[in-house]
Amino acid sequence: MACASGPALYVMAPPGTDTAGPSGVAGRQADPLSRPSFETLKKRADFLRAARARRIACPAFLLQARAQSPVTTMRVGYTCSKKLGNAVQRNRAKRRLRAVARTILPAYGRMGWDYVLVGRPDFTVSRNFEAMCDDLRQALKALHRDAE
Repeated sequence: MACASGPALYVMAPPGTDTAGPSGVAGRQADPLSRPSFETLKKRADFLRAARARRIACPAFLLQARAQSPVTTMRVGYTCSKKLGNAVQRNRAKRRLRAVARTILPAYGRMGWDYVLVGRPDFTVSRNFEAMCDDLRQALKALHRDAE
């Protein structure tokens, strides 16, 4: 039985073409300007090197930073220990730290530096996001002012 408006017509687009509709969801290629300008630290040795370097305490997190010896790119890592709480709270804290880093580091971070954001119990999950952004902004300014 055919519907009143007639049979449905499906059109396939050639490969590599943008098939996004008005919402811009399907088939969209990533905009290079929307990507963060930093890489994520993944190796334990990098985290340990950052832990031995400079530290700046903020209410919601601890910032550890060091200049890379062979300057490559800006890198950032996130860590939350079990002191923060269960896995749900640790993951929430890391998501918030990633969001703060995506917001602030492209403007205030420096190429050739490794940054590690360490979550703090009770504060990383509950602190206001704008206040966390201000904390990171001030910490980076102080860090780079003292490093010069």
